Parts: sequence; structure tokens; C-alpha cells
Amino acid sequence: MHWAYVAARPTVALQSQNHGKEDQVPDSIAVETARRTAVFRDLHAADPGFVMPNAWDAGTAILLAEAGFSAIATTSAGIAFSLGQPDHSIPQGGSAVSREEMFDRIRQIADAVDIPVNGDLEGGYGDEPAEVARTIELAIDAGLAGGNIEDFAEGVLYPEELAIERIAAAREAIDNSGTDFVLTARTDGHLLQTPLADSIRRANRYRQAGAHCLYVPGVNDLDEIATLAREIDGPLNVVIGLGSSSLTVAALRQAGVARISLGGSIARAALGFIRDSARELLEYGTIGFAKDQIPQRELNQLFASRRGR
Repeated sequence: MHWAYVAARPTVALQSQNHGKEDQVPDSIAVETARRTAVFRDLHAADPGFVMPNAWDAGTAILLAEAGFSAIATTSAGIAFSLGQPDHSIPQGGSAVSREEMFDRIRQIADAVDIPVNGDLEGGYGDEPAEVARTIELAIDAGLAGGNIEDFAEGVLYPEELAIERIAAAREAIDNSGTDFVLTARTDGHLLQTPLADSIRRANRYRQAGAHCLYVPGVNDLDEIATLAREIDGPLNVVIGLGSSSLTVAALRQAGVARISLGGSIARAALGFIRDSARELLEYGTIGFAKDQIPQRELNQLFASRRGR
């Protein structure tokens, strides 16, 4: 399935809605941003859909890029866990990691690779549309090619009209920037146990408000995913790895999914490996886990090759 994409006007200035002035961006950065956003935009129009795994630091970003993926994303859960903080979780909501802390890591991830990076921007770090717009401005300035905005806070969905205003403000910030930054509107109704039809309605209204990609996390039934792909008027992101699931990339592509992400699943698997390794060492005094390590020399060569970029 192919989707139309309306490009923004070209420029090298980022317009700040909060400060009413333009922050001039060096030409080389603007050119690289334009390249990455164009590549990312085109991926959403390609058939079949693409896989976008999630990194939580520069090292994991480099490993995922080296594996051959066309784009990667950040994971707010993985970043939070790496900082020794909890991720916000439905239904509790809330965030233990500030926007400043999150963007410190996001910049490191975007700077580490040459492929497009999509940002997990949580709820936009503020309820008001102006705060969401400011987060989008920061995301573009950080070198991201796209980003997700959620529609809930403290375990409750935003009123629909406010949620739409937040997406519209995000899109306006993108248009003002002159980039083709890909805006993903995420609706969390399914995780909050609202009817699937409500999520479809919200997704389509977010599309009308300016979102380029739509995202309904927590749907693991393939027939329901096919319904989402059929009834949502735009590219659909599906996350796999939220707990156990038999979903496969091939099946999701066949269902019409445009983008497949993994959320924090690789980060959680890595932490699971650390815990199992610790238990083996403590309880048995063995290091069978070491057989799966990447050799020191190989990692040194891989990371050293990035320093001269």
C-alpha cells in the first residue's frame, strides 16, 4: 500500500514557537537532516513495510545500524532503565526521566549513526499543544528523522479535541522547520481497554490533523491488526515484543503494516541476559554466558570506525 506524503517547504532555519526567533542551523547539518528525513519518509511509502528496532544508547544504535536496518528508533523504556529509572507504564502513567535527560541520550543516538532515527517522544513532555510543539522542535534540532507523540497522561487518554490540537501543533512545528520530519501519532486506547473502533477513530482524526504515521500499541491479534491497517487512513506502525507474541515480520507485512518497531523488547531482553548471567555466576560460579559475548577486538574496531565520521 502506498501513501502520499506532503513535504514541507525547504529551509535551513528552525522556527521556535516559544521564543519567536529563528535558530540558524549550519548548512552541513541541514543537508544531513534533509537526507535522513527524506529517506525515512520514503520508507513509509515503500512496500513491503520496514523493520525499525529500538536503541537505548550510542553503542546499541551502532550495533543495530551495523546489522543492516534501514532505520532505528529510540526506546524511552530502554533509556529509562539504563539510567536506573522506571519507564512510565499504563495505567499508572507519569515519567521518571525528564525531557532534558531523554534528549541528552537521543542526541547521542542520532549522532552515532548515519541512518534515520525515530524518537520515542512519549507524551511530548507537556499537556499543552505549545509544549508538544517545543518537543518537536528539539527533536528536529537533535537530528531525529521522526518522532512519536502519545495521547495519554497519568493513565488517562487526553480529551479527543485536545489530543487533536496537540498533533496539529506538532505538525505546525514541522512545517515551520522546513524538514520532512515524520510525525507519528500514537493512541493508547487499546492498552487502556477502550474499543478498537475508538482507536481507529482517533488515529484517523490525528491523520487529518497532520500525522504522517499512526500507531496503536498493544494489538497482538493478526486479524485486528489487519483491520487497523485497512481502516486507518495512513501508514500503520505495529510494535512487537510487548510480552510473548507469535507475530512475525512476514505476517505483519502481509497484513499491510508499514512499519514494525520493537519498543523496549531488546532492552528488556538484554537486561534479562544480565540478570541470568549474574545468577549463573552467583549460584554456580560458572560463566557459560561468556560464550555469547562479542570479542573485544571486534567491538573496538566497530566503535573506532565511527569516530572518524
